[in-house]
Amino acid sequence: MNLEPFHIYGGVLVGAGATLIMDVWALLMQRGFGIAPPNYCFVGRWFSYMPAGIFKHANIASAAKRPAECTIGWIVHYLTGVVYAFILVIPTSGRWLEHPSLLPALVVGVGTVLIPYLVMQPSFGLGIAAAKAPNPTQARVRSLMSHAAYGVGLYVAAVVVSYVPFWPA
Repeated sequence: MNLEPFHIYGGVLVGAGATLIMDVWALLMQRGFGIAPPNYCFVGRWFSYMPAGIFKHANIASAAKRPAECTIGWIVHYLTGVVYAFILVIPTSGRWLEHPSLLPALVVGVGTVLIPYLVMQPSFGLGIAAAKAPNPTQARVRSLMSHAAYGVGLYVAAVVVSYVPFWPA
């Protein structure tokens, strides 16, 4: 594996760009269809309880609010998007960044939905794949669509980044 600094910069830009595209998707869903966007304050609340050794909640919404939870949640959201981008960058030694393709980006994007299904939603008190949510099917489809939008975002952001002039000749 031979990652160069420009691959690291590219991966960060692609991850942040893909996450931004995911957020634009959520905004379009909210404005166009009245679908509430994900509440990243709950992510911040979850993370802010971790230093106290609390990793699972009966109901994250009823857990006491934590200082700066919304800021923490948004930072974690974007950092996670950047980390996920490296799923495409590291195994290819950065080659995917130089020649992005849609299918691997979609596979990674859709595959990342396993983290909310198997880790976050159970930790928030919603059960595996939101089984205890008021409308589990709707919650699952919304998560899947958001992560598919992230996958498309990986590709779009990589295409844009591939034109940035920091790539070596």
